[in-house]
Amino acid sequence: MKALPVFVLGLALAGCAPKRPPAGVQGDPERGKVAVTQYACQSCHMIPGVPGSKVYVGRPLEDMARRKVLAGGVPNDQAGLVRWIRDPQSVDPNTAMPNMGVSERDALDISAYLLTR
Repeated sequence: MKALPVFVLGLALAGCAPKRPPAGVQGDPERGKVAVTQYACQSCHMIPGVPGSKVYVGRPLEDMARRKVLAGGVPNDQAGLVRWIRDPQSVDPNTAMPNMGVSERDALDISAYLLTR
């Protein structure tokens, strides 16, 4: 068996490393991934890296860092995402997204996780 060049092995391992949130984003993305499942977000959303059924109630939560706005008008920055996660009715009183009682810390961690996807 032929040995793999070191750079090929490095590239393969780099794909396994957890993604880091963009500069300036607070919170722990790995803790956020756990919090997403604790609040059962996958019940309504398809979330990259989180197993669950294929559901189409809420938007898929992939490519969150590329979106410009949330809920039709809130800037998609960490503050806007935390606000949406913690109190969706303050952003859109008619939203179907329930207020799940997400704590400030959990919302920071969830937003950090979503902004790495």
